[in-house]
Order: sequence, then C-alpha cells, then structure tokens
Amino acid sequence: MVNEFDPYREALVVEARTIWPEEYDEWEPAERYRVESLLHASPKAATDLKYVRMHTGFSRDITVTPEDLERVGAAT
Repeated sequence: MVNEFDPYREALVVEARTIWPEEYDEWEPAERYRVESLLHASPKAATDLKYVRMHTGFSRDITVTPEDLERVGAAT
C-alpha cells in the first residue's frame, strides 16, 4: 500500500512515524521536527506513504524524500 492515501485507515491511525534516509542524519532536531509536523499534517501529499497494521489501529509511515522536502519548503 505504498503511496496510497486511504481515508479509512487514516481515521484509525494511532501512531505516526517518519523514516529519515541516512543523508539527513546531520539535520538539526528542531528542523527535522518541523518537517515531520508538516509532512504528517498533509499525509495525502506525501510521496512515500505506508499504513502498517497494528493491534490497536494503523501506523502512518512517511519516508522523507527530496520531493517532500521541496514541497514543505525545507532546505536540502
């Protein structure tokens, strides 16, 4: 289910996770938090989105991509 926004699963999201590629390891925690907040505020626009089934609902996993960073106005 990569890259497919699902309103049903979205309503059952109990955890939001952001996967950062190694190339962004040096970013300041405050900037990473800002970007994560923006990405999860509009998951429908995320380039790489997955819903992972959990016992209590779903986890929304967004993998950060250069396209996402450009969209939210983050410096790469």
